[in-house]
Amino acid sequence: MNPNERTSALFTDLYEITMARAYLEEGRTGLAVFETFFRRLPKNRGYVVAAGLEDVLDFLEDFHFEPDELEWLAGLGAYPRHFLERLGQLRFDGDVWAVPEGTVVFPYEPIVQIIAPIHVAQLLETYVLNQIHFQSVIATKAARMVDAARGRALVEFGARRAHGTDAAIKAVRASYLAGFDGTSNVLAAWRYGIPPFGTMAHSYVQSHGSEARAFEIFARLFPGTTLLVDTYDTLRAVDEVVALARRMGPDFQVGAIRLDSGDLGALAREARARLDAAGLGQVKIFASSNLDEWELAALVGAGAPIDVFGVGTRLVISTDAPTLDMAYKLVEYEGVGRTKLSAGKPIYPGGKQVFRRVEGGRFVEDVIARHSEWFPGEPLLVQVMAGGKRLLREGLPQARRRAREQVAALPPEVRALDPTAEYPVRFSKRLQQDLEALRQARA
Repeated sequence: MNPNERTSALFTDLYEITMARAYLEEGRTGLAVFETFFRRLPKNRGYVVAAGLEDVLDFLEDFHFEPDELEWLAGLGAYPRHFLERLGQLRFDGDVWAVPEGTVVFPYEPIVQIIAPIHVAQLLETYVLNQIHFQSVIATKAARMVDAARGRALVEFGARRAHGTDAAIKAVRASYLAGFDGTSNVLAAWRYGIPPFGTMAHSYVQSHGSEARAFEIFARLFPGTTLLVDTYDTLRAVDEVVALARRMGPDFQVGAIRLDSGDLGALAREARARLDAAGLGQVKIFASSNLDEWELAALVGAGAPIDVFGVGTRLVISTDAPTLDMAYKLVEYEGVGRTKLSAGKPIYPGGKQVFRRVEGGRFVEDVIARHSEWFPGEPLLVQVMAGGKRLLREGLPQARRRAREQVAALPPEVRALDPTAEYPVRFSKRLQQDLEALRQARA
């Protein structure tokens, strides 16, 4: 990890530190199992694409409190020196099991499983949820957009509407993992090795007295560029591009025009007709303007001749489903299953494994079972850290391939933008019996 990108161990909720002190004061430092999962799918979602694991593993590898952070905690007055000294010595030396990034998951299936002394595992809750939740939300939204685009290229450019800089960067990562082709965000492109894309702004055209002059200067400066044609009158601007091609002759190397307002389908058809009539079939059409997966599907379904879509706001905040009911819960302590019996929020006790049955290349059923059980199918959780040492280090391209393969293997009725069926997930009989035994014991 680049030290400039380090996330402080203080990225946690205050009660996590308070509980860590209580655990240590009691001598309650036994091995705990915490699992991250979500309880239900949002409306119009048939699946979730798991993402964010790489950031979690980076955080765990580097987990520690700096001296100045401990001094700040001391100033709160609730934490004695002997506790802060223990915090200063803490490192993550536990085990982690997780589904690899890009895996599709369903309600109650563990995405990340942390096995560590309880006071250490407790401190990790906030960061683990923060990364897995947000990136999984965005990766799922992006995967649906990739499906809707049916092979057309997709570029992310939502940074200016994202909820902060970290969210903007992670939205780029998650959308690329799910199949997007690039981003307008330069920092994210550099950090993750993602292709950067750029066009031009309305302000550039506005700053010139002539739209034609703005196009010509820009086209000569940046061969292969994309010209924004909707500052004043879209179709008149397309005609200016055609005229520019005649003036520049073989020097004309404009790669695309960009539509950013109005009836994108109608404008794309008319623009394509004018470009083709002028022998400019190589000039592509890039379209943007508050697009989501339903609008993408409508444009593509209507045969709009759009080659590239730019998507921003509705992706980076996942407008229709911005949250998952995700939790990080204790399921086992010192080898004994633990539960929570709150209404509508049951916790199945014990560390778990998920087995996915596949027939003819299609996902058929998942079984959530105790970690020691075995069922036909592929076990989804793999060990990614042992004794604090990382066992899995994947590149983003590998997770990206997995995401597309996983989504492609979903039943069509589950994969649809408006799902018509729930993917079958069941709990093993033993898990159900364990939960019922604990429920009876609490009755």
